[in-house]
Amino acid sequence: MMTTPAPPIRVTLVDDQQLVRSGFSMLINSQPDLEVVAQAGNGAEAVASLATTRADVVLMDVRMPGMDGIEATQRILDHARETSDGEPTVRIVVLTTFDLDEYVLAAIHAGASGFLLKDAPPEELLEAIRTVHRGDAVIAPSTTRRLLEHVAPLLRQPSPAKDTHSAAVATLTPREREVFTLMAQGHSNPEIAASLFLSEATVKTHVGHILAKLQARDRVQAVVIAYETGIVSAGG
Repeated sequence: MMTTPAPPIRVTLVDDQQLVRSGFSMLINSQPDLEVVAQAGNGAEAVASLATTRADVVLMDVRMPGMDGIEATQRILDHARETSDGEPTVRIVVLTTFDLDEYVLAAIHAGASGFLLKDAPPEELLEAIRTVHRGDAVIAPSTTRRLLEHVAPLLRQPSPAKDTHSAAVATLTPREREVFTLMAQGHSNPEIAASLFLSEATVKTHVGHILAKLQARDRVQAVVIAYETGIVSAGG
């Protein structure tokens, strides 16, 4: 019996450099499971475009004139959440030239599902789109960890949010805490399953419980909470 192939993942590109958009567009459209459906030169254009064109994943430059990628991320996800059943209807990957960029942390706080360096290898960019579309892994964990270690002192400063997160972490069961620690170190569900001798389905259940208890939107936000509360220490 023939199975109907899944429709391609719909991608919107947002970057103020036409050359960057053209290069990414050619690369993405060369893949049978990916399709560029819109392009925008700044945050305001992106917000307007996504109001009329449905996309699954947005590649968002973080530094742009006018409305930057952080504000655009916030606006797009605010709108997306209004029209979804809890899960965001669109996921955003922030693109940056610098891997130690505080802008990226602000974008993750605003709701981005991860970030990628603009000079990442083509296969890494393509896999990032697929990964974030699945919603089941942190993008470029080594890069994410470098960024989070760089800003860890900022995250550790006392704040009401940190107190709330610490209280939420305290409610995790010992097994959930183990899973949470491995998640925060950038491990995928299959890697966590292998490490703890659990089935992937069990790990997925634990991850769901952890995100619910932490009121975290996704794994990336959970990783930020792990650094903030000291579950994972810089350099550890």
